[in-house]
Amino acid sequence: MAAPILERPVDPRDPGFVANRAAMVELVEQLESLLDQAALGGGAEAHARRAARGLLGVRERVGLLVDPESPFLELSPLAGYGTEYRLGGAMVLGIGVVEGTECVIVANDPSDLGGALTQISVRKLLRGLEIARANRMPLIQLVESAGGDLRGFVPGDDPDAALRRNLEHFATSGRMFHDITTLSAEGIPTIAVVFGSSTAGGAYQPGLSDYTILVRDRAKVFLGGPPLVRMATGELSSDEELGGAEMHATVSGLADYLARDELDAIRSARSVVAHLQWRKAGPGPVRRDPRPPRYDPEELLGLMPIDLRGPVDMRAIIARIVDDSRFEEFKPSYGPTLITGWAEVHGFAVGIVANDGVLLSEASAKGAQFIQLCNQRATPLVFLQHITGFMVGSDYERSGIIKHGSQLINAVSNSTVPHVTIILGASYGAGNYAMSGQAFDTRFVFAWPTARIAIMGPTQMAGVMSIVRHEQAARRGVEIDEEAEAVLRSRVEAFAHAQSLALYATGRVADDGVIDPRDTRDVVGMALSACHSAPVIGARGYGVFRL
Repeated sequence: MAAPILERPVDPRDPGFVANRAAMVELVEQLESLLDQAALGGGAEAHARRAARGLLGVRERVGLLVDPESPFLELSPLAGYGTEYRLGGAMVLGIGVVEGTECVIVANDPSDLGGALTQISVRKLLRGLEIARANRMPLIQLVESAGGDLRGFVPGDDPDAALRRNLEHFATSGRMFHDITTLSAEGIPTIAVVFGSSTAGGAYQPGLSDYTILVRDRAKVFLGGPPLVRMATGELSSDEELGGAEMHATVSGLADYLARDELDAIRSARSVVAHLQWRKAGPGPVRRDPRPPRYDPEELLGLMPIDLRGPVDMRAIIARIVDDSRFEEFKPSYGPTLITGWAEVHGFAVGIVANDGVLLSEASAKGAQFIQLCNQRATPLVFLQHITGFMVGSDYERSGIIKHGSQLINAVSNSTVPHVTIILGASYGAGNYAMSGQAFDTRFVFAWPTARIAIMGPTQMAGVMSIVRHEQAARRGVEIDEEAEAVLRSRVEAFAHAQSLALYATGRVADDGVIDPRDTRDVVGMALSACHSAPVIGARGYGVFRL
């Protein structure tokens, strides 16, 4: 028997719905504007210069690589937001279908800093390698990189800060060497297509890959370019002599395939993927002809308030994401502040864990049991976060909130089925952990524009710090200037609010991207499809539960 239909109609004329929708539309328009800006990479002029030289843009390369009319799930497109780097971080990262095979695609954007590896692009690259490993997906690197970003080595006004930044960048970026080669050791194919310069650290991207394709007269791969070689040894050499594609194809052996031009290189990459005959190891969807939700996904725009203290009908959101709006709820009358149940998304069977209020002891225990059940049946989990955390107070401490909260975190931590998390609104404190935040080996984490991620709510943070300052002053016998304290409290709250915004987190690659709420079902479906590239196996053991 099919799961029951989740009856959750909404009135689009309701004033609350209208206000929510108007505010969300404004946020989505801002998101779309930023995505358009990120797509420009280093800017229109840089693209025009490259086009005049007959060179493809990074997104043109990706578009030609993936199968025609197939979806491309771009990840962290707004990396670099709110930092010194351009939007996108000089790199395109995503999951695309190549010759019928879902692959992780990492592509340097040479229009931005020559495709140099910055702190932001290294984070994206490492995230791509992590996704390829966790989901056992072939990795394709479209390489054109000036190597490490050396700009920070010019000290400027703060030489100590510049040195620290670059030492951290250097230490972190070395991880990519480890991860590329261990993918191969785990039997996950790695392919590098070199279109232009691939210098220093960038030279190891093809050097550590299983298959390498170099474009004749364009690709240049060397540990040190002519300037560095001249400084180190006094030798004078041209780019072609030192690391040209022809030399690597005929002398060094670095090039496995020598392409005539960029289009031929992309054709070769597709041919390599085809001969891999890669097969998904997961069971795949349980239904090949899934029905869309019975409710219009457009209505998702009006279901989440900008003021996260407002009411949210989480079941109405679920009804507009899951197939045919069918949802078999588990323990609906027990621990009601956590919604748990089974559904399908684009034909994939999933267990859903969604917040409907603060986490209490009963809700935590229910969540832990439900996660164990999903692991027993090897069913992936989708978490819908809107959580201020666990309930606090003396009564709740006595009732064992730490103990029960720990059960939920234990279950999440030791679960081995794929987790996909969508942060809809608040994601505060240990609630982020209990609802499978990024730190918990979660396969994919996406956020709605309304998401807020922080140790606690901005108002609570400012208030807690104010209380601490008052207590410190009392211990010293000092009077607090309440007018100045009010100003400071307001500033702390504003600062905490700014740093909790979804764009702030995504700019630092703390998630896989901010998405339009209307795209939630498709994004979750594509993420689940990627997860099924690897075996889907439930946990057979857990840490000790404090009962």
